[in-house]
Amino acid sequence: MLRHRLAIAAASILVGWAALWALTYLIERPLLIWTAPVVGSHWIATVKLALDCLILAAVGWATGRLDRASPLPGVLLFAATLAFWPFSQLSPPIDLSVTPLIQLAAAGVHDARHLSLLATATVPYFFQFGSLIAGALLSRPAPVPFSLFGRNAR
Repeated sequence: MLRHRLAIAAASILVGWAALWALTYLIERPLLIWTAPVVGSHWIATVKLALDCLILAAVGWATGRLDRASPLPGVLLFAATLAFWPFSQLSPPIDLSVTPLIQLAAAGVHDARHLSLLATATVPYFFQFGSLIAGALLSRPAPVPFSLFGRNAR
C-alpha cells in the first residue's frame, strides 16, 4: 500500500509538471500572442491570470485522474513543488513560488506599509491554487444517484 501511494505521488508530480509545461507552451503562449493586440496592454495581465487558472484547473484534473478516489494528496504534493520551485525562469512564466509572499510577510512584521502589498499579491495565488484544487476535485468519479427502487431496478 505504501509503495502504491509513493508511486502515485511520484506520478502526480511528473504528470503535473509535464501537463503544465505542455499546456503552457502549446496553448497559453500562442493564445497570449494572438490575443495581446486585441485586448490591449491594460487587460493582458487579466487575460494571463485567466489562462493560468484554466491551465492549472486542467493540470489539477489530469493529476487528480491518477487516483480518482482521493485526488487531493497527489495534487497537493504537486502544488507544494510548484510553490517552492520558481517556474518563472521558463518562458512564458506561471510563477507560483511563494517566496515573494514570505518575504513580504517578513517585511510586514517590521513595517505595516508592506501588508497592503502582501494582501494585493496574495489574491492571484488564491485564484491559481484554487483552480488547481478545483480541477482535482472535478476529476473524482460521479456519485451514484439515489434510487428508491435499488440498484438493479429497471
